[in-house]
Amino acid sequence: MKLEAIDETKLKNIVKGAVRDVLEEEIVKLRLLFAPYISDEEQAEIERDYEKPSTEAVRTLTLKK
Repeated sequence: MKLEAIDETKLKNIVKGAVRDVLEEEIVKLRLLFAPYISDEEQAEIERDYEKPSTEAVRTLTLKK
């Protein structure tokens, strides 16, 4: 097995990318964990009482990495 020398900045970028990927996955898991459970009955009641939301986009934000 041949090991290649990697400069410090390249190594930092690799580690930074790996850490970012893991954090994104964990944040998704946390969001799912804290999202309230809504039964099908409750969802139908919400849709009946409040109708479906508009599909018109009022404001869009884009986060750049």
